[in-house]
Amino acid sequence: MNRTELYSVVVSLVLAAGLMGWIIWSQRPPEPVAEVVGAAPAPTRAEAPPSEDAPEPLPIDEDRAAALRAAADEGPDDAQVRVDLGNLYHQARRFDDAIPWFEAALALSPDLVEVSTDLGVAHYYAGTVDRALAQFDRSLEIDPAHAATWLNIGIVRAFGRQDLAGAIEAWEELQRLAPDSLEAFAAADAIERLRAAHP
Repeated sequence: MNRTELYSVVVSLVLAAGLMGWIIWSQRPPEPVAEVVGAAPAPTRAEAPPSEDAPEPLPIDEDRAAALRAAADEGPDDAQVRVDLGNLYHQARRFDDAIPWFEAALALSPDLVEVSTDLGVAHYYAGTVDRALAQFDRSLEIDPAHAATWLNIGIVRAFGRQDLAGAIEAWEELQRLAPDSLEAFAAADAIERLRAAHP
């Protein structure tokens, strides 16, 4: 497993941990309200609490960022330096800054499935759920069995769309395609908790 694949797995597992936190949070009793008018709306992604297990964003090493930007200027055909810049901003949770670098890398090397999936994650956290899911579809065109992509599809469906059935469907497909992967174990746990919380 190379560095990019490892990073993709870590990001996916952090997102899965966030999902676990949201599932547990959603089981708490509702707060009393003075008046109830109709059904309560489904929780939105913004209402999902961050996982206690989620790592703090890494601070940007501005010297490294400047060196990478200079290398990108000097190497207009260098996809890797653009991936490195995207990862730098992604790890700092500066998703709007990561997106153009991932897009530039994919313009040069369209078959980088991990980068495509990381771009989808960045779109999701930047607040564009439809673009995230569309990017994940692109990842599956590159590799239909890419475990991190299937895990993230489930997470975005659950958080971004409040489509719990769709999330479970994605995670079950992940378990079918990559049953021994770390992502499949995270998906199995997510399905179990989701079904316990929302029978």
